[in-house]
Amino acid sequence: MPKRKAAIAVGGVAALGAAALLLPNANASQDKDQATGATGTAKTLKAADASGLAAQLQKILGDAFAGSYYDSAKQQLVVNVVNGDDNVVVQAKKAGAVVRQVDNSTAELQAVARTLKTKATIPGTSWAVDPRTNKVLVTADSTVTGRKWDRLQSTVRGLGSDTATLKKSSGTFKTFVSGGDAIFSQVQGGNVRCSLGFNVTASDGSPAFLTAGHCGVAAKDWSDSQTGQPIATVDQATFPGQGDFSLVKYNDPATQAPSEVNTGNGQTVQIKQAADATVGATVFRMGSTTGLHDGQVTGLDATVNFQSETDPNGVDTVTGLIQTNVCAEAGDSGGSLFTQDGSAIGLTSGGSGDCTNGGETFFQPVTTALQATGATLGAGGAGAGDQAGAGAGDQSGAGAGDQSGAGAGDQSGAGAGDQSGAGAGDQSGAGAGDQSGAGAGDQSGAGAGDQSGEGAGDQAGAGGDQIGGSADPSAPADASGSGAAHDGSSSVSGTR
Repeated sequence: MPKRKAAIAVGGVAALGAAALLLPNANASQDKDQATGATGTAKTLKAADASGLAAQLQKILGDAFAGSYYDSAKQQLVVNVVNGDDNVVVQAKKAGAVVRQVDNSTAELQAVARTLKTKATIPGTSWAVDPRTNKVLVTADSTVTGRKWDRLQSTVRGLGSDTATLKKSSGTFKTFVSGGDAIFSQVQGGNVRCSLGFNVTASDGSPAFLTAGHCGVAAKDWSDSQTGQPIATVDQATFPGQGDFSLVKYNDPATQAPSEVNTGNGQTVQIKQAADATVGATVFRMGSTTGLHDGQVTGLDATVNFQSETDPNGVDTVTGLIQTNVCAEAGDSGGSLFTQDGSAIGLTSGGSGDCTNGGETFFQPVTTALQATGATLGAGGAGAGDQAGAGAGDQSGAGAGDQSGAGAGDQSGAGAGDQSGAGAGDQSGAGAGDQSGAGAGDQSGAGAGDQSGEGAGDQAGAGGDQIGGSADPSAPADASGSGAAHDGSSSVSGTR
């Protein structure tokens, strides 16, 4: 009986570095240690617990809720409140959150995102609500120049400096598909290479895996070697639009697809559940090109306007993504984003920069992909909507719009320098609730920020032939990741 693992062969330095970060000492107990916050006594929380608390408080606070983020240094949840009733604020404090009064409501920030969608959907731009600044962060890559730059700058200025900020990125926003090794497909003009994200069970009970939607749109049949026969076929694919994900079914129904991420050097991280991303939380990414890297979530429900690869004058807009400062490169598309405790967060979509100079990378939330495809993690784990971190519609810290657990104002992180704890300098937030064809507040089940995807490759077996990546999580759930993204120092300690 064949056994397919989502794994990736990684360089020794990068693998050892990232693995060292997934250590148990970073897991703080939700109940131990109390810390004094800016507005009261706050509990010390793990990022996963903070995400759940944020979702609860959004329901309690109602319209007064204006976003939240995780202060990783203090291990506290910070909740933004506008015009909050004193009794409601007291409840939030008693629940263990730090409460911060802000000026911009979720509705106001969603309106900003809608204006950007109408007036500034330009290739090479992105925007997201940054809960740390209580503003919408707009980013333009290096291709936005001349009249396009003037148009974008004018739009942002018209919104007012108290609600929106604009920054320039030195890189170029692009998806990370390329020819190479990992999971392969033969297409007209050559090979396409992507990375396997997470092994799942399709709704009909057959073994399958998740990867990027632009990979599934580019090719239908996928192999575990560059010249090998197809082992899996695309069943569903979404790109562009409200997400970037594909469900690919293994051709052999007897294929074993363990729910783990292979992080290299014989180590794996066991994937126990799907969860929503939290701004400020540390995450790990595996990909078939660059291996294991770590960083922070900087924004949720991001909108990214990629230059269309089929229409020179077109735009491929993708909404509902997670924004991070974790690096990635061509061939890493579809790879897994996960947490130290074994939660699947996202699938690599695209971004700018590389793992030498850094950059920003956007991910498809796993919870949303599971909900949309009807798949469950591994060989029958929690289904979409049942998984920890809940389905897109329930995600905490979710995007502008209908997602529970989050107003547009919560999500989005942005480039370092603008946001505390934010990522590498040019990072750009992405549109809260601007999913293609949907204005902020129109999206349903979009929340980019919570998902955690994983393993890039899909090894057909083990060792250096492993396909694309780290989707085989069987490592310690306590592993804690920290350390600079892009420095190749991320590491995971896990089972062998």
